[in-house]
Amino acid sequence: MLNNFSIPLKEVVNNFFEDIVPSITPFTNEISDFLDSILQKLESILLSVNPIIIMVLLGILALVLAGKKMGIFTVVSLLVISGLDIWEQAMSTLSLVLTGTFIALLVGIPLGVLASQSKVMERILRPILDFMQTLPSFVYLIPAVIFFGLGKVSALVAILIFAMPPAIRLTNLGIRQVDEDKVEAAKAFGSNRIQILKEVQLPLALPTIMAGVNQCIMMALSMSVIAAMIGAGGLGRDVLTAMQTVDIGLGVEGGVGIVLIAILLDRITENISKGQETA
Repeated sequence: MLNNFSIPLKEVVNNFFEDIVPSITPFTNEISDFLDSILQKLESILLSVNPIIIMVLLGILALVLAGKKMGIFTVVSLLVISGLDIWEQAMSTLSLVLTGTFIALLVGIPLGVLASQSKVMERILRPILDFMQTLPSFVYLIPAVIFFGLGKVSALVAILIFAMPPAIRLTNLGIRQVDEDKVEAAKAFGSNRIQILKEVQLPLALPTIMAGVNQCIMMALSMSVIAAMIGAGGLGRDVLTAMQTVDIGLGVEGGVGIVLIAILLDRITENISKGQETA
């Protein structure tokens, strides 16, 4: 009986994309040009500035945001990356991660705020976020390539979509977890909904929102490595090349660079979050 049973999902999906891709190509080309210009500018800035200046500036930034130990660790980590001769790849990866994270937060945090203010919006977003977070990360690469072709722009699109769910979920969760008594007190003093959100809910939810920012950055970094398969470049390309050529040394160098960048971004954002909690 089951011999003749078949669900033609593959054909349906292929036909859908064959129909829709030509009609939206002009639109995706415009988006591609815009994203490419942002990415190229940031990457050219990071690569044109003397590495010592970047080390000093990032060291000072880490010192201010996360303390003396983190400032020293940042400078030492960047010295190691420079010493391994993977500075250019590291800056390329950093520009991709920062651009992807920035756009993901730009879209994700407002969606999280909307979800916190509307149960209907939350119900609409929840299954979409569940789907996005359970979809294997490699699958993100397929539509990105179909709509934007091979290269850094499609990698950037895959990164920002992959990294966006934690920002939405934790922004929504943080605002909903604000003590109801504080919200009621604000209402009693005559605050309207916008004032309550701006003056009470968002400040109190900031530590949770920063935890979402931290998760967003980490997921963007992990996807930047996977996206090397579609031309993301950077340290991910070194790791991919090492796998293809069984070059263990190259793989270790790329891996060390990725780990150091991950620790830097994680610790700095984590300390900002802790600072918000103690404030």
